[in-house]
Amino acid sequence: MNTGQPAPLWTPTRERVERSRIHHYMHWLAERKGVQVEDYNSLWQWSVDHLDAFWASIWEYFDIIHSRPYERVLDREVMPGARWFEGARLNMAEQLFRFHRDSPDHPAILSRSELRGLQSLSWGELRAQVTAMANALRARGVRPGDRVVAYLPNIPETVVAFFACASIGAIWSSCSPDMGTRSVLDRFRQIDPKVLIAVDGYRYGGKDFNRLEVVSGMVEELPTLEHTVLLPYLDSGAELPGAVRWADMIREPGEIAFEQLPFDHPLWVVYSSGTTGMPKPIVHSQGGSLLETVKGHGLQMDLGPEDRFMWFTTTGWIMWNSQIGGLLVGSSICLYDGNPGHPDLATLWRFAEETRMTFFGAGAAYFLNCKKAGIQPSRLADVGSIRSVGSTGSPLPEEGYQWIQDELGDVMIAAISGGTDVAAAFVGSSPTVPVIAGEMQCRGLGVAVYALDEKGRPLDDEVGELVVTKPMPSMPLYFWNDADGKRLHESYFDMYPGQWRHGDWIRITPRGGAVIYGRSDTTINRHGIRMGTAEIYRVVEEFPEIMDSLVVDLEYLGRESWMPLFVVLRDGVKLDDDLQNRLRDAIRTTLSARHVPNAVFAVPEIPRTLTGKKMELPIKKLLLGMPLDKAANPDAMANPKSLDFYMDFARQRGTAAG
Repeated sequence: MNTGQPAPLWTPTRERVERSRIHHYMHWLAERKGVQVEDYNSLWQWSVDHLDAFWASIWEYFDIIHSRPYERVLDREVMPGARWFEGARLNMAEQLFRFHRDSPDHPAILSRSELRGLQSLSWGELRAQVTAMANALRARGVRPGDRVVAYLPNIPETVVAFFACASIGAIWSSCSPDMGTRSVLDRFRQIDPKVLIAVDGYRYGGKDFNRLEVVSGMVEELPTLEHTVLLPYLDSGAELPGAVRWADMIREPGEIAFEQLPFDHPLWVVYSSGTTGMPKPIVHSQGGSLLETVKGHGLQMDLGPEDRFMWFTTTGWIMWNSQIGGLLVGSSICLYDGNPGHPDLATLWRFAEETRMTFFGAGAAYFLNCKKAGIQPSRLADVGSIRSVGSTGSPLPEEGYQWIQDELGDVMIAAISGGTDVAAAFVGSSPTVPVIAGEMQCRGLGVAVYALDEKGRPLDDEVGELVVTKPMPSMPLYFWNDADGKRLHESYFDMYPGQWRHGDWIRITPRGGAVIYGRSDTTINRHGIRMGTAEIYRVVEEFPEIMDSLVVDLEYLGRESWMPLFVVLRDGVKLDDDLQNRLRDAIRTTLSARHVPNAVFAVPEIPRTLTGKKMELPIKKLLLGMPLDKAANPDAMANPKSLDFYMDFARQRGTAAG
């Protein structure tokens, strides 16, 4: 035991440990497989040393339904290109309906929104609606491999539509209706969808947003569309010429047919932006996503058929995919659509009371906002059913952990960090491990994650690049329209050939826990939603007044995210309130409200390399306090004098080193 170990904020009781699914799994491993492990860290070590045996055990322990067995677990441990469970045939959606067969009235989905009161959809009703939707899509020619895109909020219909698509083998992709037209089209146009399912609008913060015009424009801009389904959500009388109404799609009862698919059949396309080019359309497999979900939700987060699970999210964030994954381990899921601060920050805590939620998940920013506002959940609602609190999206500082523990008492703080890129957590939680303030409890089972230095050497209790050295089943199959894999390789495997470099700073602690220190690259991560700087530049630099621009997100552990936008103005132009407001409005409406800059500054020029690339990461390092000689190399710059402004700026903000 490390004598310098900080005192745990929370330690699981013996009863909590013995009732956990991971405790049961460890005994199962010993009895059925002869694998003896003493504690979580030894289990993790076994899982990464014996990938084949570990993932085979997950398949068997969770009794994955399949019509054809696999021939081998993993053909070779290479990245990219690892092939998992070859020969197997299965369907993710089929896993759903093994649960609550004897209690079809048990709630599968509990939901509330600013437009609707508390609603409950039973397991029987979920099956009936998924069946009807799947059959209606098939009748309209949707086949395995076809793309179905959704412009829908976090409501039960979205879950129904997704699992209907999965049952057919259609490929799903979704965007939240608060995303701007260009942002959505930049994503959907890449994948040539056959069907669009969309709402007419939504309500957020008490204000209605009609999106019919946006949807109509999307239909015109997506030439491969053959069918559009309209869900009247804001206005029950909403109409869209040529569209089928949602109610007509789920009207006809019938029998469901689960298409039997290869393990690596595409499930969905999700999007994660780098610093250049269009958003990356990432394709994950049915089998890989299923295995990672049952492992992560069942073992790491300790969810099962008696749980009620919420992770507050929108459909544009990978946590929506995680949220609906609760159904795959039999949990009821709790969906909230709307502003969590409307009419006040007690909204989600009241939702927890009325659903008897056992797992309350949200972005780290939500908990910090509650703390700042002096919210005391236990005085505003009966939150006694909550056993675990999940946090992700940005690093949760120590005071955030302390606030949760002070306010909610005996709960596991399941802080996790993963990515859209793998639809899974690299580091996260275990109900058998103590919680240390500011630290994620453990590395994920089967995830060989380490902190590496620039030369690829492992670091012990030091900050380095988050690198995964062995393949995971949920790593991308490929990027859409990236036939030679060049963009996939450049995104993850350029820095450390054959190993996944994620773009986060991480420290692995002596206890086997982890601390994330924000992005090590320049991707903008605001409230868990990543967006490439190139997307922001396309909007900003369309303004005739703007000659050039640069944006950085100064997110770092323990600090609130602060995102300045630097602009070079055309001669004679002033950065007045009108121009700033127009810039902010353009980013808000075209891209996302989350990516509106905190401040806009006029600068003489944007630092560029000799090859003309904007020097985003060096400027980010400078503004976070790194010395100039470590942050940038003036000899490799086209305009080294441009750094003077940013050094002065850092000094004025009190972040400059030295």
